[in-house]
This record gives sequence, structure tokens and C-alpha cells, in this order.
Amino acid sequence: MSSVMVEANDLMKTFGTVRALDGLSLRIEQGTIFGLLGPNGAGKTTAINVFTTLERPDAGQVRVAGYDVTRDAAQVRGVIGVTGQFAALDDNLTGLENLVLFGRLMKLGRQQAKARARELLERFDLVEAGARRTKTYSGGMRRRLDLAASLTREPTVLFLDEPTTGLDPHSRIALWDMVRELRDNGITVLLTTQYLAEADELADRIAVIDHGRVVAEGTAGELKQRAGGSVCHITLPDNATRERVARELADLGEVTVLPDGVSLPAAGPETLVAVVRRLDEATATTLSDVDIEDIGLRRPTLEDVFLRLTGQGAHPETAEVAT
Repeated sequence: MSSVMVEANDLMKTFGTVRALDGLSLRIEQGTIFGLLGPNGAGKTTAINVFTTLERPDAGQVRVAGYDVTRDAAQVRGVIGVTGQFAALDDNLTGLENLVLFGRLMKLGRQQAKARARELLERFDLVEAGARRTKTYSGGMRRRLDLAASLTREPTVLFLDEPTTGLDPHSRIALWDMVRELRDNGITVLLTTQYLAEADELADRIAVIDHGRVVAEGTAGELKQRAGGSVCHITLPDNATRERVARELADLGEVTVLPDGVSLPAAGPETLVAVVRRLDEATATTLSDVDIEDIGLRRPTLEDVFLRLTGQGAHPETAEVAT
């Protein structure tokens, strides 16, 4: 079997007048975590839907584990697992009953489905909660159960569409550990996310897509290098203030407005000194009412890469974790 587990070539998908995918191409190697980043409407979920046979492409070709998603849809479904943006669980069933239901839908025998359900509950530390209705579960427990359900048939390729949306930091980190374990056990994972720290932490390779096509691909380190060297970052309280400070510093370099402040390329400490002097002068006149929370030099983050490539900010929650 080829080491390439997901391969898309010139993928096109249109909904009415909206072109969701516009020549999307990518290759995902076996036993890796591949991160797919992009702003809202970039085509991430549409791509997942095509890869998992939920949507048919208008043009182009996709192969998953060697199978064509259009001609060999049944075979593709037999080797994949999918966790969508929202947990696909029945709130009135217990955790065990939900997993047994998934097993039966996947044509496992009654006893085999029960045995697999108990195995998954133990694997995801849900044994004690297995007898409770899922409507009593926390958000983190629901996502773990949903991920467990996607592993009922022991997939070769696992698709995770923004799996940690809405989770608290503790639950998110716990889910990260589970995803790493799956990768270490040989499962290929395609992860879509708007949490840049998540992609930075998990993904072996990352593709940034915008308007339905890949605009950059590489490791997190390679993508960060595209944003240049160090930056001078000024932390500011609100967007109006950020815009005012950006205008004040415009002649010192290319200023980027971020969710938590502004940044500009830094040649070294001398850039920091120049910025501090300029802001010191401005706070005595044009920026007298501005509260500068912090200022300093730092290396580029995926947030910087994302903004440069797409011209849009990432998910609101990434401002805290991405820096």
C-alpha cells in the first residue's frame, strides 16, 4: 500500500454561486497528523465532506487509503473514522448504549458491538460514566465519547473537523494526548482547526487554505519562517486603539493588526528602541489616552503566518493561546 493515505488533486466543489473548493490539492502521509487551517468559509469542512464521501466533488480526484472517494465510496467508508464539529450522540442513551448503537450501525454483531463499546469506554477513561445518559456529560466527556465512536471500526484514516471547539483548556489538552496516541498507533489523522496553538502543538505538517485552495504548506517551523524574523509586538486593549497605534507606527515598517495588539518586523533591539521612543512621543500628544499593556520582541507565531496568508484573524480564542 502506498504511504500516501489521502491524496487530493485539483479538487473543485461549487454550491450555487459559491466556489467552496477551487483546485484544492494535498497529500497526507501514513501515520502522521496533518493540520488543515483556514478562516471561516475557506473550504475546510467541504474538503472533509468530500474526503469522507458525504459530498461528491464537481471535478478533480480524491483517494483515501488507495480508494477513489467517488468510485469506491463503500470501501472508503470501511477504512475511515469521522468526528464532526458537533458530537453525533443521542442524549437519551447512555455512553455504553451510544457506542453499541454505532457498532450495530457499522454491522458489528450484538456481542461484538458490546465488547468493542466496553473496550472504547476503558480506553477513553469513560467506564464510570458509561452507564449515565450522555445529556449529563461535560463538553470534554462528550467529545471523548464522540471520538471513541469514530474508532468503532478501527479506522486507517481519522478525520477530525474542529474537534476541540468549545472545550476548556484542560479538556483540549487531554484530547490532544489522545490524538497523539492514535498517530503513534499508526492511524493517519487529518485535523481541521482554527486554534493555531492546536495545529502548532499537534500537526506534523500543516496546510493553510483560503478560498478553496492551498496557499501554503509545510511544518509549523517552515511556515513561521515565511513570516520573517523577530517581530516587535505591542499588546493593546481594543481594536480601535490597535488601529490608531498601527497608523502611528506605519513609517517604521509593515504593521500587522492582531487580535491582541499590533506587530511589525524587527531588525533587533534597535527596532524596539525606535518603537518605544515613537510611542513615548505619541502618548504625550496623539495617543495620550492609550493604555499600552505590554511591548517586546518575539519570534513569529502561526498567528502571524495566518494573517499574512489570509488577511484574516483566526478564531477569537486563538489570541490567547497562539502567542
